[in-house]
Amino acid sequence: MIRIVALLAVMIVLAGVAIFVVTAEPDDSYKVRAIFENAGFVIPGEDVKVAGVKIGTIDSLDVTEDNKAAVVLKITDPGYQDFRNDAECTVRPQSLIGERFVECELTQARPAGTEPPPKLQQIKDGPGKGQYLLPVENTSKAVDLDLINNIMREPVRQRLSIILDDLGVGVAGRGEDLKVVIRRADPALKEVDKVLKILASQNDTLQRLAVDSDTILAPLARERRHVSGAIDNSGAVARATAEERVALAADIERLPTFLAQLTPTMARLGALTDQMTPVFTDLGAVAPDINRMILALGPFSTAGIPALESLGEAADRGTPAVKAALPVVTDLRQLAAAAKPVGANARKLLESLQNTGGIERAMDYVFFQTGGINGFDSFGHYMRAALIVNPCTNYAVKPVLGCSANFSSASATSAEASAAASGDESLVRTAQALAGKKVKKVKPKPVDEIIKTPKAPAATPTPTATPDPSQSKTDTLLDYLFGGDG
Repeated sequence: MIRIVALLAVMIVLAGVAIFVVTAEPDDSYKVRAIFENAGFVIPGEDVKVAGVKIGTIDSLDVTEDNKAAVVLKITDPGYQDFRNDAECTVRPQSLIGERFVECELTQARPAGTEPPPKLQQIKDGPGKGQYLLPVENTSKAVDLDLINNIMREPVRQRLSIILDDLGVGVAGRGEDLKVVIRRADPALKEVDKVLKILASQNDTLQRLAVDSDTILAPLARERRHVSGAIDNSGAVARATAEERVALAADIERLPTFLAQLTPTMARLGALTDQMTPVFTDLGAVAPDINRMILALGPFSTAGIPALESLGEAADRGTPAVKAALPVVTDLRQLAAAAKPVGANARKLLESLQNTGGIERAMDYVFFQTGGINGFDSFGHYMRAALIVNPCTNYAVKPVLGCSANFSSASATSAEASAAASGDESLVRTAQALAGKKVKKVKPKPVDEIIKTPKAPAATPTPTATPDPSQSKTDTLLDYLFGGDG
């Protein structure tokens, strides 16, 4: 149990250490105290760069006991917190509005395999305790171009000549100091030599610039008020830019990532332009045809103006009609909703007729039925039909012997009597059924008796009623149909 508790305690301690290591802020205590002969216009918060990459900022400024400038550089990038004894730092102009930054070189280039120089010494006590000291021998300040240009102005030019005239008297007894100054001025002289070489290589351009500047400065002189206003506005822009330098610095830091993400997009755009080149080439070839088509569309458009105006007039007149038709459309929509089931069933019926050939079969029936009842002989076409002509087909208001019909009870009784008088059992049963009486079941006769010649029925008494006049008409119709004498 004690081992388990100890193990848990160790695990808790390790977890706390891991959390502390993960959540701890990066080390920003690496500060370099660089000593400069001159640090004019350098202010805290400006950038510290190595090869154009920001690695920190200027933390503070101080003055040493021998009246030199102590610039404290706060290096925040862990990859550059390793200044060596041969490190160098130079104050350079950030922009044309006078801002400065410090450009450093952690160590000088050396052959591969050689040991690097020792690190900077850390100040043990006094001003800048805990900081790394970069001596004045390893620092310099770039000469601004405006200072060089000021030499050619009055009265600076005269004063410079006076200084040069009296330089021998002034430094006669200070050879060592003069030696140090010349050595300290060596970086500046190198920069001046570079500037002079550049100017010498561009003498033709400078000559043209001098000639063209007169032409340019003449209108500028006329518009000097506008020029002064532009300078004032540029000063306001510079102040606003200085106020937003933190945001600008953040944007510049994000710029490499943006460019890295922009590179594939630009590559795809390049591929797209390569693929679009044939299309634009073809468009260039057919451009005259397109121009002719556009020119031909002009008269067409002009001719279409009356049609469009008429369409507008028709729309003006048709709008009230459409509005008036809204109730009818509403009713039709309701009718359509109500007729939807009927339409669905009709659709199913028509689809079934189409799929099964129902319409064709109905037409076949009509065709074959017509062919079945239509005949042709030597006399012509005739219809195969049977005309039933008997006493039962005539209209009668009284029962007719041998015919069945629905009459009153008296008529049914007389029909039953007539059937009984005829001696036909089937007529008797039919008359009894019409009278609503119970019909007696008759045992069916054998087949041999049915096929025998039936006996002659008993003579029926002659009815006392007058003969039906329709009987003579029936006989006349039969004679006409079967070719008898009329």
